[in-house]
Amino acid sequence: MSRIILSLWLLLVPSLILSGPEIDEKLTEMLSEAIDGFPGDVGIYVEHLSRDLKVEIDADTLFPTASMIKVPIMIQIFELIEKGELDYREELAWYADSINYPYGGGILSSFEDGKEIALDKIVSLMMTYSDNHASLWCQKLASGERINKWLVKNGYEGTRMNSRTEGRQGDWKKYGWGQTTPREMARLVKSIRQRAIISDWACDEMYRVMARPYWNQEALSQIPPYVQAASKNGAVSASRSEVVLVNAPSGDYLFCVITKNQKDKSWEQNNDGFVLIRTVSRILWQYFEPDSEWAAGKK
Repeated sequence: MSRIILSLWLLLVPSLILSGPEIDEKLTEMLSEAIDGFPGDVGIYVEHLSRDLKVEIDADTLFPTASMIKVPIMIQIFELIEKGELDYREELAWYADSINYPYGGGILSSFEDGKEIALDKIVSLMMTYSDNHASLWCQKLASGERINKWLVKNGYEGTRMNSRTEGRQGDWKKYGWGQTTPREMARLVKSIRQRAIISDWACDEMYRVMARPYWNQEALSQIPPYVQAASKNGAVSASRSEVVLVNAPSGDYLFCVITKNQKDKSWEQNNDGFVLIRTVSRILWQYFEPDSEWAAGKK
């Protein structure tokens, strides 16, 4: 009898392993209607972690990351910290010429050459303010090659660093700084939230950093300010994107929205991509938290 039970169990194990979140048909329909007619390409991945529900709309299509590539940069920095190759509190000297970023803006660009700043502040500038000078400094410390090696090792098939990375010139011309899929970018943030990579300390610190963004006008503007959310957004002329993990009352949910080939390349608040991200975020909050009386205020 025990052998029969064991045989039945072994037959069930593969299906149990392969089973994952179920498709939420109603929410899929709602989001499909929201993107219908969008002047460009859209990919969406949504997952409610405790309810085991998901939405997949072109979730495995490659898109530009823009500044969302700073998530894997951050992960590699913490990987090197854990290995003892970097010190999170170490003071580093800033030299603008060593970064070779031709565009102005950002906080770090106003620093005097030779001024020292701790690595933890550089990481915070990269993630909180999306400072590109700080980001390129972190990328230089981490190296695009090591970032991509970590991604391959951990099963990410589409997410790659392209800029300033050997062998990635063709992809850089097509996707820019980095490339990813909505599913994989969401998975990266999920792995941080679930302490599934590097170490508990590293994941906790990365999540803290991601939970204090300065750029909160899009997806975060549709979530109550008293609800914690970790996020990273990105934008280039024909692509807008954001990945968010919301610590909602009903349980954590995460989503990633990315566009490409947008006809609207403006930088105004009513850009089609920005409007879409806000719309998706609002739909998700109202769907997962139907009893919430909170509504976004108008400026």
